[in-house]
Amino acid sequence: MKNKIVLVLAALSYAPITVAGDKDLYPTERVAEFIVEKLDVTSLPAALRPKKEKGKRTFADYGFTAQGMNEAETIIQAAGGMRKLSIKVLDQRPSGIYVCVTEPGEIAGQAKMQSVFLLKRNDSNALLKGRESWREFTSCPVVGAVEKDSE
Repeated sequence: MKNKIVLVLAALSYAPITVAGDKDLYPTERVAEFIVEKLDVTSLPAALRPKKEKGKRTFADYGFTAQGMNEAETIIQAAGGMRKLSIKVLDQRPSGIYVCVTEPGEIAGQAKMQSVFLLKRNDSNALLKGRESWREFTSCPVVGAVEKDSE
C-alpha cells in the first residue's frame, strides 16, 4: 500500500511539468513565420501540397519562399512562381492553430481552393501536422470542396 501511495505522489508531481510544457508548443508572436518553418507540408491534402518527394517535408525543403509575411498572414510561392498558397491565422488555442489555406485562382481576388485547417504538434521539437477542420470561420468559407452526392 505504501508503494502505491509513493507511485501516485510521484505521478502527480510530474503532472504540472507536462502541463507547463504545452505552453511552449505554439508561439504567441510571429505565428505565420512559425507555420512556414514548422508545417509538415506532406500532411496537407494532395490538392494543396507539392508532389511528395523522399526526405522533403517543409516548405523550405520544396523550395517555397515566403512573400509579404506579417504576424498572422503570409503568401508562400514555389520556385519559379508556378504555385502560390496564402496562409492566414484564424484562431490560436492550446490545442492548435486554425489557419485558412487558399490557393489563388486565375482571376484576381478569387480562390481556386480554400479551406480551414487545424495545425497541431505533439511536442516542441515536432513539425506541425495539418488536417481539415470541421470548424467554420466567416473569413474563410470553403471553396473548391468536392460535394457529396445526396442519393
